[in-house]
Amino acid sequence: MTTSRTPGATDLRVLRPDDWDQWYANLVRAFGGMPESAEERELWKSLTEYDRFVGAWDGDTCVGSAGAFTFRVTVPGGASVPAAGVTMVGVAGTHRRRGVLTSMMRRQLDDVRSWGEPLAVLTASEPAIYGRFGYGAATNSLTFEIDTTRVRLDAPDGADDVRLRYAVPAEALDVCEAVYARRVPERPGMLARMPGWDRVMVLDPEGERDGASPLQCVVAERGTEVVGFARFRVKPDWDVTGSNSAVVVEDVEGLDAASQGALWRFLFGIDLTSKIVGRGRPVDEAWHHMVSDIRRCGLRRRDALYVRLVDVGAALEARTYQAPVDVVLDVEDVFCPWNSGRWRLTGDAKGAVCRRTEDAADLALSVRELGAAYLGGVSLAGLAAAGRVREVRQGALAEASVAFGSVVVPWLSHGF
Repeated sequence: MTTSRTPGATDLRVLRPDDWDQWYANLVRAFGGMPESAEERELWKSLTEYDRFVGAWDGDTCVGSAGAFTFRVTVPGGASVPAAGVTMVGVAGTHRRRGVLTSMMRRQLDDVRSWGEPLAVLTASEPAIYGRFGYGAATNSLTFEIDTTRVRLDAPDGADDVRLRYAVPAEALDVCEAVYARRVPERPGMLARMPGWDRVMVLDPEGERDGASPLQCVVAERGTEVVGFARFRVKPDWDVTGSNSAVVVEDVEGLDAASQGALWRFLFGIDLTSKIVGRGRPVDEAWHHMVSDIRRCGLRRRDALYVRLVDVGAALEARTYQAPVDVVLDVEDVFCPWNSGRWRLTGDAKGAVCRRTEDAADLALSVRELGAAYLGGVSLAGLAAAGRVREVRQGALAEASVAFGSVVVPWLSHGF
């Protein structure tokens, strides 16, 4: 069954290849109508999984779009769990307030459940949109602007043993991806790179450089082993006093403290630049402890990955817990009622079991809060302080808050 009806007599159907151009044009218009390069357009078209994408149609006109990439996301404990990467969601301005978005979210979550994927994840254009569909903000990312004329970076021991070399980004893609793949299991929220997605990392349309240089790449080596890489641009800015140019960081990965220190020291020292800017970085990145003055690094946090538990039992069993936990969760899920009710979660650092139960509840919360806490970056106790989680059994909140935590702060490694 590939066709259903939305309120207002709008057809909702699985995307067909022949409809992609109009479908994508509706999406571009919904996000302001900014043009994109032919290279970018063709890349997204090649990544489209047609049987996982839907469009809303008013007659012959596409008025809504939504997709779900096939992803695997790292969860606490290091497991790589199937997750639907919700993306390219847009509704034509002429068809707002008609239930088009709700119908697409309803269809999509029903599909994700049928595919056996316990999680759905997304990045939100606006934070207020997706909470009503059960998505909780689970990770944050960091934006920074470092004044490198006043901030020094002291690399740790071993950084001098790391050799750096320039490389053409596309030609170094395989060795960089190998480093990335080794990093993925180490941090919750990271996405295993699916086929074709490596090309996104070196997509470099001139119209999106904002006056900066083409993408540059430096590879870090220790002996014959590649231990890290940095991808960046330099944005020139000159006035009568000289250069105020900036290093624009796109991606940095190192396998250990020494390789990370060597890469960041290089970025701090690029000639004729006076600042480093970046966004979308981990909030606990190692360089924070290498700089001389964190106050002059212009740090700013923002929400990043939103998580939705499509199958509460399977999702909670897929991760581990940093302390033993035995707790009954009374879950409210209006949008996906198959999740509603009480679930007994027992687990520790080795594994977990989560089953339906008739036992009395220890904690009461909605699936949105459960999604926010799922990767270990948002505290259940913090949510309780905001009135979002209710403790029924005394002591259960502290027990669960510790167990759900993560030693490493979760981070979304790339957008989609």
